[in-house]
Amino acid sequence: MNYFDFYGITETFKPNAAQLKKQFYALSKQYHPDFFANEDDAKQQEILELSTLNNKAYQTLSDPNKLLEYVLRLHNLVSEGAKPSLPADFLMEMMEINERLMEIEDAEQLANVTAEVAAIEGDMTEALNKLTAGYEQLDDTAKESRLNDIANIYFRQKYLLRIKESLDTFAARF
Repeated sequence: MNYFDFYGITETFKPNAAQLKKQFYALSKQYHPDFFANEDDAKQQEILELSTLNNKAYQTLSDPNKLLEYVLRLHNLVSEGAKPSLPADFLMEMMEINERLMEIEDAEQLANVTAEVAAIEGDMTEALNKLTAGYEQLDDTAKESRLNDIANIYFRQKYLLRIKESLDTFAARF
């Protein structure tokens, strides 16, 4: 069962936090293993699985990063080991940043590259916010198109994360 169905909410990138928490607590109470201590092993196992599902659903739906990946996985746009095809201009830009990273000799150069990466990340976040806004109201065709655009940004963010990790490594030197 997918987490949205389990919580009885519409698939969205921006679930209502209060509604999520309320549903989490209601299901936590409903599926608390202690209330089923006198049941047979099969029933106890079922309740344990539902309790675990509730915990995982809440952790995923309440974390924007996990939620983004989860929705993309639901639509088979993200899978283990898949190599996304990123636009050549983006890859060239990242290659240039990586080259500059290797040439950093002082804190000022590091600060310049860090600021550039932060600006790129900010642009991606802004684009992602625009794409996820109003997603629930779209028809299936529009959702599919929107999801492909969202996946594109998701993969760019993953790539950029590696560069940010390299920046952190270089920052430790200064």
